[in-house]
Amino acid sequence: MIKFTDFLPVPVPARTKVKFNIKDGAGGVPAWELLLREDQEPWLNMTRYRAEGNPNQNLDEADYVLAFAQYPLYGPNFFVFGGLFETRVINPKINRGYGYSLTRLSQHSEYIRRLIVKLDVPPGQSYLRWYESLQGSLVNPIVYELAPDTKLGVFPGYQNVLLRHREMQLIIKNAEPSWRNALANVKAVYVITDISDGRLYVGSASGEADGLWQRWTAYANVNKLTGGNVKLEALLAEHGPEHIVNNFQYSILEIFDKKTRDERILQRETFWKLALNSRANGLNAN
Repeated sequence: MIKFTDFLPVPVPARTKVKFNIKDGAGGVPAWELLLREDQEPWLNMTRYRAEGNPNQNLDEADYVLAFAQYPLYGPNFFVFGGLFETRVINPKINRGYGYSLTRLSQHSEYIRRLIVKLDVPPGQSYLRWYESLQGSLVNPIVYELAPDTKLGVFPGYQNVLLRHREMQLIIKNAEPSWRNALANVKAVYVITDISDGRLYVGSASGEADGLWQRWTAYANVNKLTGGNVKLEALLAEHGPEHIVNNFQYSILEIFDKKTRDERILQRETFWKLALNSRANGLNAN
């Protein structure tokens, strides 16, 4: 077992806090999704927030903070490292708002999105405590895993796939073995959700040699996302690729054996377009 404090030494232990972020507000965006985004401001805002009298939202006079995001693919008591920051209280002091400035430090930066720590007891909400009081406490964090690249987790099962575009890009880029094996061995009907407005696009992977993996590999390249679909082309032209990266989410509706005839899969694709009304009120043009 590797102790948290042994693996992550800090400049001044007595002046350092540790923040375990879960969600951006009640029912908000998971911290892990914010940590993955290219725009890091929403992720930083989770630790910048200051609320007097709330121990989970107050850095007090800490000079440094280690920030973590809950890693739900492993479970509620697993957290992935999001950086070491030097902190400063904004004056005049802000209560119930972004009351701290954060400066990212280079120390431990090689572990960002790779280091997983495990807590003995999962916190029910975002949790902020002094660095020196964590080891041996109720949560008692330990180093669980250091991944060779940005951590995304093993394939969760076809019925549990819920991927944001940025996550899919990383999976394809790294050819994550469990994901590639699962997706390359099935044909499928899938759905893309534009979470900015709830519109759906239903598609299928039928004739591809590598099944759904091959189809989603094309989607990972935003310049090839549309597949000629009129509505997707219009959306890309109007809002640019950053809209797709920040707002598109991918799930699987049905899977089929690779021997299934393409006509059968296209029939099921048509069914789902009707069931989800993705032509009249979604992103399907045909």
